[in-house]
Amino acid sequence: MHTMWKGSISFGLVNIPIKLHAATEDKNVKFRSLHNECHTPIKYEKVCPTCEKEIGTKDIVKGYEVTKGKFVVVEEDELSGLKEAVEEKAVEIIDFIKLDEIDPIYFNRSYYMSPDGGNKAYGLLRKALTESEKVGLAKIMIRSKEQLAVIRVYQDTLLMETIHFPDEVRKAADVPNVPSEDNVTKKEIDTAIMLIDQLTTTFDPEKYKDEYRTKVLELIEAKRTGKDLVTVKEKEPAAQMTDLMAALQASIDRTKPKTKRPAKAKKPAAKTSAAGEKK
Repeated sequence: MHTMWKGSISFGLVNIPIKLHAATEDKNVKFRSLHNECHTPIKYEKVCPTCEKEIGTKDIVKGYEVTKGKFVVVEEDELSGLKEAVEEKAVEIIDFIKLDEIDPIYFNRSYYMSPDGGNKAYGLLRKALTESEKVGLAKIMIRSKEQLAVIRVYQDTLLMETIHFPDEVRKAADVPNVPSEDNVTKKEIDTAIMLIDQLTTTFDPEKYKDEYRTKVLELIEAKRTGKDLVTVKEKEPAAQMTDLMAALQASIDRTKPKTKRPAKAKKPAAKTSAAGEKK
């Protein structure tokens, strides 16, 4: 399992070196965007619309938009300094609470925690959390973002779940068109509760499948086995001139400056004598 973060978690004077591993993975079917004409994967470039040219990573800086079209530029070394100051205290368990005190809307991502040495301390925290029926609340820095996190026991393994800060959760009161009163009859309520009771069961995650993803994969497999494949159209090689002299002459002709044809000189007008005769 890939290690995505390495550090330590501490509570009181107990320090536990740990590694983080993503506990979940995105199983979406990923498609590439192809050019319909030649089936070549589309290339997305970073282009400055003002300079009208492609730019590289070294030409990019971070900017925070304070008003429309006006930015504050923040350098990477400035952010690094702030990050180092926070990281020193980012992995300390600051509180212990009951898990059911946290509404599920706060939960974000889950990570397994494996001991990186210090197996005894790892086991101590696991046992203490299990018997106290509490979870630890900690702060941790992951991918340049400070996270609030819950540390709990899941199937005999310490699990860390990042949770949103309160200002990251939008207010339910801002949701439009929510009725303020339930205009339903008692009979309707009783019928709805009866239906809920009939459908109530024990949660078994294995019985639930992503049916759409399964059908998409079946479609892809059917096309693959049926040889319904497209191939990237290769670029045609530039025509090669086999005659060396012809190649040289073509190069000369292509680079030869175009010259204007000289204008024809006008003949001087014939002089006439006083008698009117041309000389």
